[in-house]
Amino acid sequence: VQLQASGGGLVQSGGSLRLSCAASGRAFSRYAMGWFRQAPGKEREFVAHINWSGLNTYYADSVKGRFTISRDNAKNTVYLQMNSLKPEDTAVYYCAATFRTTIATTTREYAYWGQGTQVTVSS
Repeated sequence: VQLQASGGGLVQSGGSLRLSCAASGRAFSRYAMGWFRQAPGKEREFVAHINWSGLNTYYADSVKGRFTISRDNAKNTVYLQMNSLKPEDTAVYYCAATFRTTIATTTREYAYWGQGTQVTVSS
């Protein structure tokens, strides 16, 4: 599967952005999906996970209550709605796909990755 992330940009602190990740291929609904982010000089970190149906989600503590992951299997797309953005949310955001049926929060659990989209939050 190929993944294409989009929707990043520059936003002021407290603002919102919605990221999208479009997947190619017919097997999209077989994958659980995740969002990760990587700030300059830091390791890539887990942000959110959604199972194949969209009924189960899981978030990093740092974004819980502010970010929402969702998916539309008919459109082969997963979304990350980001509200109340903070400067520390500044990073390149990546979407990823996994065959795992349990919650996956580490990079090694994901087989496919998108190219990343830059999110910059100004103070």
